[in-house]
Amino acid sequence: MEAVSTAELLTSAEIRVHIEPFCQQSPLDRASYLFAKLKMHKTRERNGVLIYMAYESHKFAILGDKGINAQVEAGFWDECGMSLSSNIRDNKPIAGLVEVVQKCGRQLQAFFPYTLSDKNELSNKISRRG
Repeated sequence: MEAVSTAELLTSAEIRVHIEPFCQQSPLDRASYLFAKLKMHKTRERNGVLIYMAYESHKFAILGDKGINAQVEAGFWDECGMSLSSNIRDNKPIAGLVEVVQKCGRQLQAFFPYTLSDKNELSNKISRRG
């Protein structure tokens, strides 16, 4: 996803998107499972973000690692969630994902700015099931 690569030019944080058609459980539980499976916690600064969407189930979750959660304001994830939810309701899930990825990049730039020595610690490709 080009939006992830672009957002990561602003920040050393690692942003991943995972999509699948259905979610049979709490989206936060599913995102937590995927966060571990995708090794999102394996970043030097514990600054990984997972944006999870089950598009047919109309469910999503946004999960940040502890390095990020220690920095961002409490309402930041809710704000991102409202933006994504609004786009899903308007039948624009991709636009919603792009918007949230961009918001994450801009917000995380303040706490985890990009430097020339940054390494891309996690893949920018969308992971998916189904």
